[in-house]
Amino acid sequence: MTVRRAETRDIDRIAEILYQVADVHHKLRPDLFRGGARKYTDDELSAIIADDMRPVFVADDCGIVCGYIFCEIEDVRGDNVRCDCKTLYIDDLCVDERSREGGIGKSLFDYAVGYARDIGCYNVTLNVWTGNDDAERFYRHRGMKPLKTCMELIL
Repeated sequence: MTVRRAETRDIDRIAEILYQVADVHHKLRPDLFRGGARKYTDDELSAIIADDMRPVFVADDCGIVCGYIFCEIEDVRGDNVRCDCKTLYIDDLCVDERSREGGIGKSLFDYAVGYARDIGCYNVTLNVWTGNDDAERFYRHRGMKPLKTCMELIL
């Protein structure tokens, strides 16, 4: 298994896995996430894959994509309040449900962290939905800790 930058030829497999992660979110918060949906269309995936500020990496097992990590580079410069800071934000990480427990998620995460170091990032950030305990444990085990808390009041 190797981790590499996603290419347009990977869109079909990425789309399949996008449905899986959307299902996780739908089961967790059906009031916010539709069932049977996916986050990006094929056209949106093509644009993201081509965007150097939004790198996508895939786990490739003999030519078959078995996981992905969507990243975004955030570069704050000259803000009135915040210090200058380059961050790699992990928008989404998912491993195909048939390939879990094999270290693929760890490999994708470690690759993204190494990429962030290579491009001079100060930190790596991401969001985890409350109730997604497996994901929270995974990220805490990788050394991540809470940065801020997002709260809601359902009306």
